[in-house]
Amino acid sequence: MTTRQVEHSITVEAPAAAVYRLLAEVENWPRIFPPTIHVDHVERGSGEERIRIWATANGEAKNWTSRRTLDPENLRITFRQDVSTPPVAAMGGTWIIEPLSGTSSRVRLLHDYRAVDDDPEGLSWIDRAVDSNSRSELAALKTNVELAHASEEITFSFEDTVRIAGAAKDAYDFINEASLWVERLPHVASVRFAEDTPGLQTLEMDTRAKDGSTHTTKSYRVVFPHHRIAYKQVTLPALMTLHTGCWTFTENADGVAATSQHTVVLNTANIAAVLGPDATVADARAYVHGALSTNSRATLGHAKAYAENKR
Repeated sequence: MTTRQVEHSITVEAPAAAVYRLLAEVENWPRIFPPTIHVDHVERGSGEERIRIWATANGEAKNWTSRRTLDPENLRITFRQDVSTPPVAAMGGTWIIEPLSGTSSRVRLLHDYRAVDDDPEGLSWIDRAVDSNSRSELAALKTNVELAHASEEITFSFEDTVRIAGAAKDAYDFINEASLWVERLPHVASVRFAEDTPGLQTLEMDTRAKDGSTHTTKSYRVVFPHHRIAYKQVTLPALMTLHTGCWTFTENADGVAATSQHTVVLNTANIAAVLGPDATVADARAYVHGALSTNSRATLGHAKAYAENKR
């Protein structure tokens, strides 16, 4: 069996401990790494954990589980895929963070992997995926760790909740069945929807703005029937460099609390072009918050009507 071993590295202007923490806390990953859509814990112990990762590789969405060993004292995290997705037969590696000074560090990312049946084409596919993902992961890690140190004000989260006198499953179904949104949501002009892997969806849609113009968005969604749908938007409007979100449906004594949560990082370079030369970061926050909230509340309102009519 041919086992390939490769290493990628980058220098980051941030303390080693801060870099380690961002890598150790997997809930940060969709914000840090462009290919990562969503990460969940399967099990957690002291220094050992199993995580499930949904991510894109060479433009295809895939998911897998990994075991991780955390070593905060030596600033090392080793990982090994539990069950790999073909053409990968086995995949593992190590993150090593080395302090260069009090404010900078070197991040090394090691991989070892094999292809199913030692297939040369499969190995070539993995070579390309590991190389492009490692480069984009390290570049994004550098950008986002340095950004986190530089400015809190351009990253923000918020949520909108509606109470529904109905069943969580019906409200969930409305959001899950995005292929029907053209018929169900007035602000959606067209939809291209695919779920090639159960529970992992690609959603591209054209949405109408108040002025009648339409804009196209593409998201990957991970669905957890019948209570949660997490997503990451991969084509972004000019004012955002990141947009992740989550729809949650929680049954309670009053029926269902349906919530739409958003996390956004603003693209400060485009504020003047979009909102005018005098616009501030606060103006951009208010604008983006307003636009996302308006669409979320409209969608939740239609989900509420749908679920309540089903009773």
